[in-house]
Amino acid sequence: MSDMEKATAPSNTMVLAFKEDTALTEMMRLRVSSLQRSGQKRQDGERLLLPHEAVYRLDFHTQELNFSHWNFSLSGHGRVTITGISQHWTPDLTNLMTRQLLEPIGTFWRNADDPEDSALKCLEADMQEFGERIAELAKVRKVMYFLFAFREGAEAANLSCSVEFTPEK
Repeated sequence: MSDMEKATAPSNTMVLAFKEDTALTEMMRLRVSSLQRSGQKRQDGERLLLPHEAVYRLDFHTQELNFSHWNFSLSGHGRVTITGISQHWTPDLTNLMTRQLLEPIGTFWRNADDPEDSALKCLEADMQEFGERIAELAKVRKVMYFLFAFREGAEAANLSCSVEFTPEK
């Protein structure tokens, strides 16, 4: 947790920032280019990384958590979609399969005609359920992976995204 997050989070909360897993993103991009070069098709049910996507991760140092809320900011306009990956995925051994993707997904955005300082929009019920699902899955794993998709002008460099939890009593 950064000093800023510690300063803004009450002492009984834990703020976990999503971090891009650049090595894993690159490995998945190499899989796509390898298939393209060889003319092979993806494995049945395989989920390939799209050019506007990257792999992010959350590391859970504490596993007994209750979801509190999302913290996200996006400079400019665009749409960011976050899709959780349900099981402990070993990308060096297995390809990502569509059945491993969680629902609901988290989506937040600012439309091109919205003022740059306007609040981000999101589907609040889906974001709440998604956050609760992450807390539930944290009980059985120390790391969780996510696909972040950047569309309509959104860029990773303009995004800050974290999830706030409280410890279970």
